[in-house]
Amino acid sequence: MNRFEEQNTQKLFDQNFLTENQLTQVKAYRNLGIFSLHGELKLFLYLSVLSFTTGIGILIYQNIDTIGHVAILAILLVVTVVCYYFSFKNANGFQKGETSFENPIYDYIILAALLLSCIFIGYLQFQYTAFGTHYGLATLIPTAIGLFCAYYFDNKSILSIAITGLAAYIGLSVSPQSLLDNDFYDTNTLSYSAIGLGVVLILWSIYSNQIALKKHFTLVYLTFGLHLISISCINNLFQPYWFVFALILAGTLFYYYKVSYQFQAISLLIFTVLYAYIGANILFFKVIVLLNFDDFYILIFFIIPFYFIGSIVLFIKLIKHFNKQKNNDSLR
Repeated sequence: MNRFEEQNTQKLFDQNFLTENQLTQVKAYRNLGIFSLHGELKLFLYLSVLSFTTGIGILIYQNIDTIGHVAILAILLVVTVVCYYFSFKNANGFQKGETSFENPIYDYIILAALLLSCIFIGYLQFQYTAFGTHYGLATLIPTAIGLFCAYYFDNKSILSIAITGLAAYIGLSVSPQSLLDNDFYDTNTLSYSAIGLGVVLILWSIYSNQIALKKHFTLVYLTFGLHLISISCINNLFQPYWFVFALILAGTLFYYYKVSYQFQAISLLIFTVLYAYIGANILFFKVIVLLNFDDFYILIFFIIPFYFIGSIVLFIKLIKHFNKQKNNDSLR
């Protein structure tokens, strides 16, 4: 049992939350060194689903001329229907609160079903243009299916895929490669759409909490909203109306700073601080350029090492303060 656990356990004992006998049992149990493989097994199941769907894609690509389009679509449809059948058969039905399958393997079967649905619809549109020139339908339909499955089967992975599909439908690509060379940075309209989508996700998360609809999905919505709004605003800091987006960015990050403590989400706090740091540095150098302090560049050259060291120290202190408050709240 490490020092942190010992301190917290002793604190619970001092506050009379634990009896002496319970304290002894807790220490004896932790000294056994037992650990859970639950996370590792879920990771392997997730990788299995990805490997399975990737293998189907490679199989189609390598044997498309041999198997034939109709046969490929038929196989995809059969496997997808089978996955959906077992998922619906073993599901507990829709519930507003958190629910799960009795056997967690069905979470990955429904994930495979959705991925296969995306492959099937995409292949159908690519090969036969089933939706004509309405290419957005090939994205919107899997997105709608994904949202339904996410809420019906209570699956966060599917919800993330559905939100990504929604972003793709309005013209955004949220892959790492798109952040480097996508039209996202070249077209202001896409930036505005990203901000709008981010605001919608935040508002929906607030509304869902008020009506107690899948409240545990809140972090997923907030994470997407944070990235969409922050990246868009930082991109537009280089545009003529940069001050407007600086205000939007500041308001958004202040909100997320409060929310990260409210939901005790360290991931939100880290990205909030990161985006604030990037935005503040951009604005700082814009002010220097506008004021044209030529002599100030020499001073900056000497200050930069201390500036980065100070930033790292402050970041570490912020994380420690967050963890300390989080642990205090959990002990109350």
